[in-house]
Amino acid sequence: MKFGVVVFPGSNCDDDIVHVLGEVMGQEVVKIWHKETSLGDLGEGDCIVLPGGFSYGDYLRAGAIARFSHIMPAVMEFAQAGGYVWGICNGFQILCEAGLLPGVLLRNSNQKFICKNTWLRTESTHSPITTSLEPGQVLKIPIAHAEGRYHADEATLQQLIAGDQILFKYCTPEGELSDDANPNGTALHIAGICNSRRNVFGMMPHPERAAEPALGNTDGRALFESLLAFVGQEAGAVAG
Repeated sequence: MKFGVVVFPGSNCDDDIVHVLGEVMGQEVVKIWHKETSLGDLGEGDCIVLPGGFSYGDYLRAGAIARFSHIMPAVMEFAQAGGYVWGICNGFQILCEAGLLPGVLLRNSNQKFICKNTWLRTESTHSPITTSLEPGQVLKIPIAHAEGRYHADEATLQQLIAGDQILFKYCTPEGELSDDANPNGTALHIAGICNSRRNVFGMMPHPERAAEPALGNTDGRALFESLLAFVGQEAGAVAG
């Protein structure tokens, strides 16, 4: 499996993702500059990652300018053809701005930047990044954002529920939902979602910052392992 990590002006988690994918997970990974108009040789079974950071300084709105970057038509075409696209933090914001995921990310309810470890409860195992997890499994994953409050109208929220598209919710270490465990005031405690086709996924927490023993936390590695296992199974099924 090959990964392409899109780099925008202001991206600051691109090297983190490249390190985890390449050095920790042992996968082939390339950087793709935002001014490119092609994804190169990435194709079926590969994954595009939109990393965290502050693309274009988060002017106007987080992700609002990056959505119109030169590379985005190719990313959107890739997603529409069934390719895997994973947006993390600023990447999630960009996916929502581009319409690849529903909803929008607003300013945190406390109007402050938040950087800390959070607990996530696995709500759905029906996505490539969660298929190897257990329903209700709790993970400790850090966040670092000022605009992480997921918002959508009631109809969209009900569609996410009905479609089993809510991947993670902020929770207590015991997996309980409470106001104190919702760091940014997000709707329904949502920390991550996927599209209805289940090939585009976005989340505000940073699994790449919790993927190796040197960081004192390997909970995030499970998401990368899940994706690789899922794609491997899909490839095996096609070959068979």
